[in-house]
Amino acid sequence: MYRITEVKEYLSDLQKTICQDLLAIDDSALFITDNWENPNLGYGKSCVISNGSVFEKGGVNFSHVKGMSLPTSATEKRPELKGYQFEVVGVSLVIHPDNPYVPTSHANFRFFMATKEGAEPIWWFGGGFDLTPYYGFEEDCIHWHSMAKEACDPFGENVYTHYKEWCDEYFYIKHRQEPRGIGGLFFDDLNHWDFETCFNFLKSVGNQYSRAYCPIVMRRHKTPYLNNQKDFQLYRRGRYAEFNLVYDRGTAFGLQTGGRIESILMSLPPKAAWIYDWKPEPDTEEAKLNSYFLTNKDWLELNQ
Repeated sequence: MYRITEVKEYLSDLQKTICQDLLAIDDSALFITDNWENPNLGYGKSCVISNGSVFEKGGVNFSHVKGMSLPTSATEKRPELKGYQFEVVGVSLVIHPDNPYVPTSHANFRFFMATKEGAEPIWWFGGGFDLTPYYGFEEDCIHWHSMAKEACDPFGENVYTHYKEWCDEYFYIKHRQEPRGIGGLFFDDLNHWDFETCFNFLKSVGNQYSRAYCPIVMRRHKTPYLNNQKDFQLYRRGRYAEFNLVYDRGTAFGLQTGGRIESILMSLPPKAAWIYDWKPEPDTEEAKLNSYFLTNKDWLELNQ
């Protein structure tokens, strides 16, 4: 039995928990809660944080939407689903901190149900979390991936490795030939276990997000920085925006289904910059970001 109501309740509670965890770090900020409803699509709750002392902009969105046919972003790799109606419930979030020493983080947790008259329903889970630093620290990368592996370990020996590699492959800016960040976990079309196990895996990853991200924020958010380091953050945010607008399947799905634009584009940073043919000075922290940190390495090897 595919208990979408139970999944919806978990994701709604997860949204509240993550918002509380973020506010515990940045008590100068407030979440603006925006309940929305589209009679042709569904409903949701957008929780947006901005202009805090720690978080410059962020959003934690919950949605429950339905449609008469899956868009091309969902069927291009699964053409057998063309003509299916769909129902999807999910939480998606992006957090853009103010301090350039604090990474941007992204997470997504969702459940799809596809139905068609005369056919068995098809269901799957998807999601994960990934980290985009501007200035890299081995300690932070090891912690992030240790938390990712901890979430996966109860479900099999190679689960972390598989979804870590999938994350590295997915969050890759092809036209720049560089990763967006240091990765984490990415999974989709998850239904090869029974429903209960798949749902438990989603919960394990969802519950781990704050444990992975909040300690990094606490460690870095008071680090002094200079104007040129803020400028570098804005330059790298441009790369983030490029990926989301060109490659991200979630953004494409939202736009193709006629979703709520404010919620879909919540993932974009409040400010970004594009500097013509900019190159970092050799042997600087900025140069090391690309040469060392954005290389899809096995961070947990450094912890052995």
